[in-house]
Amino acid sequence: MEVGGHVELRTTFTTSTTSRTVNIRYLIVYTISAYNILLGKPALNRIRVVASTRHMKMKLPSLEGTLITIKSDQKAAKKCYENSLKTKKGVCSVTSQPQRGEGVARAEMARERRPEPAGEVLEREIGGKKFKLGKSLGQEAQDQIVEVKARHLDAFAWTSLDMPGIDPDFLCHCLTMDPKAQPVRQRQRKFNDERRLVTGRRPRNC
Repeated sequence: MEVGGHVELRTTFTTSTTSRTVNIRYLIVYTISAYNILLGKPALNRIRVVASTRHMKMKLPSLEGTLITIKSDQKAAKKCYENSLKTKKGVCSVTSQPQRGEGVARAEMARERRPEPAGEVLEREIGGKKFKLGKSLGQEAQDQIVEVKARHLDAFAWTSLDMPGIDPDFLCHCLTMDPKAQPVRQRQRKFNDERRLVTGRRPRNC
């Protein structure tokens, strides 16, 4: 995706009775898209927009204190969505994956992409639990972190075994499913030798 810079435009949000004009900086990209302009969260938050994708509306206050309600066109939104599905094949990723060399396993490539500490670290231990601190921290900051960890030792998850589950009264993720839908059993997939070897390994801490 080629970036062509940015431009600041006076953007007007208007209804039949009131309007509001603000300066918004847009990033210019050269790519295939079903949309001419996309408003990002920084701009929406700055002008205090409340959007509802379910109702296809967004509301924001005007400078006079009145409420501006902008409604979306159902037919135009559906057409843009259909066009976006057609153009997905032509979208290029801005990230590049390293070429897999001969004899290099995927696990090794994943370890190469894993972030590393910015500086040197030192290892500390409290109650049999080991953790690392950056050497760039001052002694006072290190002592404060150690004190907090020692005081709330049971609040940290040191391994996956420390997270057997979450109380549904605290947090619960619900899937939007049709209760009348019938389950469908997928056919068994066939893996190559490398993937079959990885899937057959026993997970750690089990």
